[in-house]
Amino acid sequence: MTGKELDGLGVLVTGGGTGIGKACATSLVLSGASVTICGRTEQRLQEAQEEIARCYGGDSTIQYRICDVTEEDQVAETVTAAALLTGELNGVVANAGGGGAIAPYDLQDLEEFTRVLHLNVLGTMLCVKHSVPHMRKAGGGSFVGMSSIAGHLTHLWFGAYPIAKAGIEAMMQNAADEFGSSNIRFNAVRPGFIETEIMEAIPRDSETFQSYIDNTPLGSVGQPKDVGSLVKFLIGPESRWITGQCINIDGGHSLRRGPQFTEFLMGLPEEQRAEEK
Repeated sequence: MTGKELDGLGVLVTGGGTGIGKACATSLVLSGASVTICGRTEQRLQEAQEEIARCYGGDSTIQYRICDVTEEDQVAETVTAAALLTGELNGVVANAGGGGAIAPYDLQDLEEFTRVLHLNVLGTMLCVKHSVPHMRKAGGGSFVGMSSIAGHLTHLWFGAYPIAKAGIEAMMQNAADEFGSSNIRFNAVRPGFIETEIMEAIPRDSETFQSYIDNTPLGSVGQPKDVGSLVKFLIGPESRWITGQCINIDGGHSLRRGPQFTEFLMGLPEEQRAEEK
């Protein structure tokens, strides 16, 4: 049975047009929240909004806004629009992010490295900056930052991505301490291998895919809705005494070692790739 424990809550989900973000938005709408999704691609956002509204709720429960989370003016406008949907903002899921080129650090491109840091860390910070005043006005709220097992488990050749995710975790912990007196909670979630559109780029018969399976005690891959369920819990009242935490949702992968992406290294001679293994 689907509960409506989030009735009346206004929540913003960044990067909500596909994958984990879309699953988070769906889970929140199913529980009664009024959700604003945002991202950079209008077609994806419109399709997600229409699907969620058609299958899980009425038009008043889900809206979308185009937003690049690295652009402060756009973030400020989107946060305000999310608050206007119900009259206040009660939660944020800072899901927008992503990785970059697969390469060892001595071959990392500075512009690409910086782009990944900005997208993940700066994008999350701007969401914190502009949502806190709204949630303080609402009497409190819950902010969920999207980390990864890469934020605390080595992911070879991932460049800025592990650093960016570790930065998000540190940000959530500091923000939890800073804004606890305003009854605003901050937590991070750490998905492992989740079957999203991005992960479709990893062939199921590859060494990389097998390394995920071998290092996951539950022996499979997660689904976006698994992350959506955890995020819904952290946004809702049942998690009222949880803040400043980084929660794994990875089938136990974090108990072992990170995945092996060496076969995806570009720009290295074959013999050097063998050495890197």
